[in-house]
Amino acid sequence: MIHAPMSRRRILGATALMLPVTILGGCATPLGSYGVEEGVRRLLTLSSQRAFERLIRPGGFYDDQLTRLTLPDTAGQNNVLAAVLRTNAVRSRIALALNDIAVDAADRATPVVLDSIRGLTLADAVAVLRGGPTAATDLLAQSARGAVIDAMFPTFSNDLRSDTAEILLAIVAAQTGIDYGALARSAADQAGNAIFRAIGREEAAIRADPRRTGDPVLTALLLGTR
Repeated sequence: MIHAPMSRRRILGATALMLPVTILGGCATPLGSYGVEEGVRRLLTLSSQRAFERLIRPGGFYDDQLTRLTLPDTAGQNNVLAAVLRTNAVRSRIALALNDIAVDAADRATPVVLDSIRGLTLADAVAVLRGGPTAATDLLAQSARGAVIDAMFPTFSNDLRSDTAEILLAIVAAQTGIDYGALARSAADQAGNAIFRAIGREEAAIRADPRRTGDPVLTALLLGTR
């Protein structure tokens, strides 16, 4: 199983995208509604950064039950091929390939998520901070899910033809019946959902213990809304 090198990852620049801290009297202090909106964006940026750091590592998707992609049951339309794809050994090999591709695709999704956070409309930031453990992520997913999937789709579409086809051709004589477009779209959809689940998990962890972030603005806002 071949993994892309970490040096290609854009996640290294995520820290630089953290929003500036408002300073009063030498202390980081939230100010009114601006401070609350900043807190939501800080929460989402840090959650996303931590999630992508996990996902872009080798095996980042496959090794985690929360984010692992599986082969769709509709991948093969040809009866013989569909039967082969239902065997555990073959499905496992293709699932590994899909999850490897997801690591590459997540690289394309990273800037999309971070851009979406910066442009997020926060009609009621206080309600988001006072919401459930993944309230901010849920709002982000509503806004950015489609763009994230669209950003990842070309990677799945291209890599499926070069990687997964090789596996399938070793098993059957022809690839008739495989709808690569549908398989790529399904995989991108799964990967998009996995990304937001991973971000939500990080958000919940930050909410549970905000002091560990070392961010005084975020800590003050999260503790102040309890």
